[in-house]
Amino acid sequence: MSQPPRGRRDPSFLTESTDITGLVPRGLRVAAALGWRFIIVIAALYAVVWLMGYLAAVVIPVSIALLLSALLAPAVEKLVQIRFPRGLATALVLIAGLAVLGGLLTFVITQFSSGLPQLQVQLNNSLTQIKNWLTDGPIHLRQEQIQDFLSNAIGFIQNNQASLTNTALTTAGTVGEILTGFVLTLFVTIFFLAGGNQIWTFLVRGVPVRVRKRVDVAGRRGFASLVSYIRATAAVAVVDAVGIGIGLWIVGVPLVIPLATLVFLGAFIPIIGAVIAGGVAVLIALVTKGFIGAIIVLAIVIGVMQLESHVLQPLLLGRAVRLHPLAVVLAIATGLVAAGIAGALLAVPLLAVLNAGIRSLLHEHNPDPESVDVLHDQAAQPNDAEPGSEDAEVPTRGDDEEK
Repeated sequence: MSQPPRGRRDPSFLTESTDITGLVPRGLRVAAALGWRFIIVIAALYAVVWLMGYLAAVVIPVSIALLLSALLAPAVEKLVQIRFPRGLATALVLIAGLAVLGGLLTFVITQFSSGLPQLQVQLNNSLTQIKNWLTDGPIHLRQEQIQDFLSNAIGFIQNNQASLTNTALTTAGTVGEILTGFVLTLFVTIFFLAGGNQIWTFLVRGVPVRVRKRVDVAGRRGFASLVSYIRATAAVAVVDAVGIGIGLWIVGVPLVIPLATLVFLGAFIPIIGAVIAGGVAVLIALVTKGFIGAIIVLAIVIGVMQLESHVLQPLLLGRAVRLHPLAVVLAIATGLVAAGIAGALLAVPLLAVLNAGIRSLLHEHNPDPESVDVLHDQAAQPNDAEPGSEDAEVPTRGDDEEK
């Protein structure tokens, strides 16, 4: 009776206790191992994202405070270098920052208020022209039809008064949440600027001693990348304000400077800031320059926004935080889909911090945390690897002969 080849089992002799692992193709086993590990990683990431969403009222203010700290930290360090106490330097920088922000907002509101009477006159003239066009133009509407339309609009508002009231209450609640978040953001920013180094040192103590220095340097380089991101964002905001301001000046729209200031402030808030600032500019152009002027201003705003989205942000931000332009665009899109405006605001900074930190962890094996300038240097040094490690440079035979 013939026997099966040695090393192979006859399937007819398999029992319930027989190990069948060897019968599964190796490719299928590798795919299964990768598959369940991938599922666990995705589940862990989903849990982290869900937790961050659940704690959004805390996570978002802390994240914005970290961005503000990256913006204001260079000024604080300058004052500390000229022998100002850190607490006093923090207070001076925060007061100056709030004064600048309050001054810009006050300037915008004051200019709009002073120009409001003229805008009202021009609005009345524009409404009269629109009414004349509706009655005498190609549409040839009757006066009764226009009056019926206005009556229907007023009736709609009266019939939906309860819904509008609930919307107003919801908006008031949202304003309250925003004010609470602003206070928390300011509070956290003060502590980040005054004792950020001590806070980071305390957190690093929870890391095993064997890799503590590498994690410390990775975090410092991540914050340095955040500083570079804030500077690039400010440059993009300036370009937006100047571009739209010049366009409004050429068209002859009034309130050019306050509108440009509003564009500058709005550029720091992705998507919604540009939409609001551009919408205000288009409405003022519609009132003062008519339909054609509004179309021209809309084209200018769209052109500048396209320049920002497809050229300035990918190139300036990509160069500042050492990210590929495609990665910047995809990060903004992913953040917007995952968490709305807050996600779009925080996606690129988070990606920049992770990129700088991971690059540092991979390449720096014996770093000195005190040698890292967190305000200017976010580049990992691949040549600083420990001798004997995988990333250490192996001397060639020619180098040995020279030595």
